[in-house]
Formats: sequence, structure tokens, C-alpha cells
Amino acid sequence: MSISSSPTPLGLPAPCGSVTTASGHFAALSRAELALFWRSKSNLFNVLVIPAMIVMGTTTIMKQFDLTGAGLAMGQVMISTSAGVVLVMALYAPLIGTYVLRREEHVLKRLRTGEVGDVVILAAPAVPMALAALVQFALISGAVAAVAGLGLPAAPHLVVLGIVLGTVLTTAVAALSTAAARTAESAQGISTIGFLLLLLTSGTLVPLETLPPAFGAVLRYFPLTPVIELVRAGWSGRDADPSHALTCVAVLLAWTLLCTWAARRRFRWEPRT
Repeated sequence: MSISSSPTPLGLPAPCGSVTTASGHFAALSRAELALFWRSKSNLFNVLVIPAMIVMGTTTIMKQFDLTGAGLAMGQVMISTSAGVVLVMALYAPLIGTYVLRREEHVLKRLRTGEVGDVVILAAPAVPMALAALVQFALISGAVAAVAGLGLPAAPHLVVLGIVLGTVLTTAVAALSTAAARTAESAQGISTIGFLLLLLTSGTLVPLETLPPAFGAVLRYFPLTPVIELVRAGWSGRDADPSHALTCVAVLLAWTLLCTWAARRRFRWEPRT
């Protein structure tokens, strides 16, 4: 079944003309996903409002740590914290529910019987949430920088690199996490466990510099930690040397490849019985 000759499985009309390339399939599905996303008020609240509220609430948590003694500034910590929060709360958690719901409704199975590739099928639902996460991070980091008087990031390329690679990694982790969810209801519990683990092991809620050195050194190799470190290094300019950045990128790429490989093996395209 060609997307260009019949309605899409998402219930939206397909664009005119022949859509046979991967980029064409991705563009068509992404437009459909964006339309569905903006129609849902609950989606807008969960993805746009809740993460911003959580970021505001984490200021109370950060005040409990001796940031000055650890060589950290509150503004820079909150900006890196916002990166982790929006990726997990605006992308990871809702994307698991979307994947599982589409699986239960046989949407993924129907898409797979056509010309659309597996990567496109899994990437398109992430587009609205990824865009929301990127916009939120830009707004929150800009507001924090203005209030704290930080100005522009010292190494903006590190910030962009961390957020972009973090978006790809988070999408792969979400796809892998659905393997443990039997229904859309159970997906909520899986996403809760997942985002707590990601936030608590990455330095998002607890700066690694405030932990015992050995413990902090181990957590630097956990999936989301390089995102936090790249964003913080990019904004502060500290630890922005090439070797540190390359290590962070290498860890991110390694986790992304591992999660992608595991997701390809474990992802279920039909409802679980």
C-alpha cells in the first residue's frame, strides 16, 4: 500500500504525488504526527508545561547541595538540568506511550506492510516531541541565562551537539523500553521507572561533582550524562577541551548504537498476547 495513493494509517490524507523515498515517507509521516500532536490538548500540557514546572521545582533541590564548593554556579547547573529534564519528560516518557498505543492499534503493523522502512516508522512519532523539547530547552536556557546574567554560551557548538545527540539517544531508549510494556497502561509505569533512572544517574537532579569521586566517575559513562556535561561545558566554557568533548560524544554514540541494536531486536510491532 502506497502512502501516496491511500489514506495514511494515522487517519490523515497523504500528500499528492508519488512518495517512494525514505525522506518522502518521513516527511509525510512527520506532518501527520505533528497534526495529531497539536490536536491533543493533553499532549500540549504534558509535553510543554510539565517539564517546565519540573525544571522550576529542581531549583529547590539544587539549593541543598554545596554547588560553590564543587566549583559550580547555579545558573549553569540549571541550564544543564533543563536539558536532561526536557529530553526525558518531553520526549522519552510520552514517546513510549505513543509507540505502545500505535502498536496496540495495529498502526505500526499496517505501516510496515507498505514501503515505509522501520527506522522511518519509529522516527516520525518522535518529531513533534523532539521539536517541543528543543524549543523548551531554548526558552528555559535563555530565561535562566538572562536571570543569572550568564550571557551566551561560550561554546555553543557543544550545546547543540549535546542536545541533538541526546535527542537521538533518547528516542532509541524509548523504542527499547517499549519491549517491557504489554499495554498502554503498563507503558506509564515503564516510562516512570525509565525517566527516574535517566534523571538520577546523569547528574540532572544530583550534580556528579557533589557525589563521592569514585561514584561520580562511574556515572559519567551512563547514557544521559554526556548530554549534561556537553551542555554545561558549552555554556561555561570550562572543560570545553577537545578530549573531554570527544569522550562525551563517544559515550553518547556508543549508547545510541547499543540501544538502537537492542531496539531492533526487541521492539514488538504487534500487540503482545
